[in-house]
Amino acid sequence: MQIWAQLNPTEQAKLLSRPALADSQALSNTVTNIIEQVKQQGDKALLAFTERFDGVKLESLRFNDESLSSFAGQIKPEVKWAIDQAYANIKAFHQAQYPEDVVVETTPGVVCELKHAPLASVGLYIPGGTAPLPSTVLMLGATAQVAGCARKVICTPPNKKGKVAVEILYAASLCGIDEIYLVGGAQAIAALALGTESIIKVDKIFGPGNSYVTEAKQQVSLIPAGPAIDMPAGPSEVLVIADEHANPVFVAADLLSQAEHGTDSQAVLVSSSDKLINAVKHQVALQLTTLSRQIIAEKAVQHSRYILTNTIEQAYEVSNAYAPEHLIVQVENARNSLDKLTNAGSIFVGQWSPESAGDYASGTNHVLPTYGYARNYSSLGLADFMRRYTVQELSYQGLKNIGNAIMDLADAEGLDAHRQAVALRLSAEYLQNEES
Repeated sequence: MQIWAQLNPTEQAKLLSRPALADSQALSNTVTNIIEQVKQQGDKALLAFTERFDGVKLESLRFNDESLSSFAGQIKPEVKWAIDQAYANIKAFHQAQYPEDVVVETTPGVVCELKHAPLASVGLYIPGGTAPLPSTVLMLGATAQVAGCARKVICTPPNKKGKVAVEILYAASLCGIDEIYLVGGAQAIAALALGTESIIKVDKIFGPGNSYVTEAKQQVSLIPAGPAIDMPAGPSEVLVIADEHANPVFVAADLLSQAEHGTDSQAVLVSSSDKLINAVKHQVALQLTTLSRQIIAEKAVQHSRYILTNTIEQAYEVSNAYAPEHLIVQVENARNSLDKLTNAGSIFVGQWSPESAGDYASGTNHVLPTYGYARNYSSLGLADFMRRYTVQELSYQGLKNIGNAIMDLADAEGLDAHRQAVALRLSAEYLQNEES
């Protein structure tokens, strides 16, 4: 347990540091090399990396079964029902986000419009590793489907048998996705960004992943004419704010629900009650023994932080400084705290709102900014799968109304051709019958 008020600013910053950022230069160099190999060797590099990192030798990268929906029969009925319900809720929440076009006559005869259109091609990265994630297929795929993206491409690492979990395939079928490639990691991001013999490059890349995937996304986003990315979404993290009224059983369960994601996940508890912190520590130890992913969770728990604050208001300040991916607020009258919490990817209010709800089936998107990027990145939404563009149409009178402003600003900036494009249109020589 760390007492926040007893730490100096440097110690406070160190306490809130992310474990995955430890050896960033070595990570960056490794990813750069992977991207370069994919650029030079294409499919050959992808197949070699898949054999090296995933332990399986593939003949082809593309999953070729034409009837993805047929995999529904191989899924447990209760899991199929869960996928169906989650898909319906995610789709409903994102359909409600559909933006309205805007038309404004800013000056008489000057009409400006804001329009929206879906991205033409999107790459959806679905992590594999220790736990295949059909929920991420739904989060990305359903949103792209609602947006109307014409081409939706999934990249996901194969298992040791060179297969993909049937739950992932069924979720893909619901989202109208039939282009699936068996490749993961930084090499998948490179393929989506650069293209290979099998994979045509995309306009934007989405999806969470480990620190290598996150680094790869950031690097390819800097390539001239390369893809956009959704956000730097890396290893999962949660911060729980709890007061003396919180249930330590629930708090411990929420911390462990993140810890089991991976050994590089981080769980942070900030509380004004040392009694609550000690009770949560006890519960974490007890609940750890019940988990099938106990070894992974135990390693992640080593990155846990237990921070004691003088007040709950100070706990809010700690949370804002950390800017968590997931923020759970288990305090009395929790909703009243929302206006004090400025930096978080997604907020879960009150004791009946576990982070698991957002991960799976409440309807919000679980692709969220990590590493503190919640200060300046948003949770994934429908707008991320669309592009905005503007339209303007001027009548002669409209151009006349703002012509002097355009020409004077062009003069001020020394751009004669800009001025001339207006002046010629307004000159007497070109005004014949232009009044319409």
